[in-house]
Amino acid sequence: MSEYKPHRHPSWNYGGKRFRLSRSKIDLFSICPRCFYIDNKLGTARPRGPAFTLNIAVDELLKKEFDFYRAEGSPHPLMKEYGINAVPFKHQDMDKWRDSLRRGVEYFHEPTDFNISGGIDDVWVNPDTNELYVVDYKATAKNNKMNELSDTKWENQYKRQMDIYQWLLRKNGLQVSDTGYFVYANGDKSAESFDSKLEFDMTIIPYEGDDSWVEGSLMNIKKTLDSEEIPKASEDCEYCAYRNAAIKVISEKTKKKNEPKGTKEKDTLF
Repeated sequence: MSEYKPHRHPSWNYGGKRFRLSRSKIDLFSICPRCFYIDNKLGTARPRGPAFTLNIAVDELLKKEFDFYRAEGSPHPLMKEYGINAVPFKHQDMDKWRDSLRRGVEYFHEPTDFNISGGIDDVWVNPDTNELYVVDYKATAKNNKMNELSDTKWENQYKRQMDIYQWLLRKNGLQVSDTGYFVYANGDKSAESFDSKLEFDMTIIPYEGDDSWVEGSLMNIKKTLDSEEIPKASEDCEYCAYRNAAIKVISEKTKKKNEPKGTKEKDTLF
């Protein structure tokens, strides 16, 4: 991973000619408006976590696998196993939609003047109705079989991710089902030895999307970015909590010796 460079070129910030609102930025606003503002208005990006390279490898292999059936125009065996009447969708822009660096699926939102984009994993189509299903690949290694999404921070992010992809495709004039699918590859940790291979239990989890929140979120993002007031931090934002704690300990360390004793600062998200 490249060295962290906190300050991006101003042209990529809000108001710059290269600024665009990606799916991940919309999600960051949902997680913490303050981190979003510091990132997109002030131009100081959150540090990124390590790349999940094994997950990326699983994504790439699944894309190749589903592309084989896409070329044949036939359903993948998992679709048959789960009784899903669909085949991988053929479209001239599929490779572009998948590539977030090429902006993926794009839409210009006139009320906010935002160029909005997101890179999807896959799209399936019902051959009888021509309705599209947004599909997202996920890799994990949990002890229990993956049969449903739980109410966790990560899996709630996955749900918002699906909602935005459905919204983007609809805004591009496509007939998209509320039903989306998560193809989960769950690594099997029960084997007695590694033997240079990892087996996966494959499941498909349906999800009923709801993109009704997206428009309201975009308008709130616009209002936030147009304001000169830095928004409050989310109470459960670890980045803001760390930033606040670090500023406090540094401040205490550099206090003047003659500062009155006995005062106690209140721990608040700055």
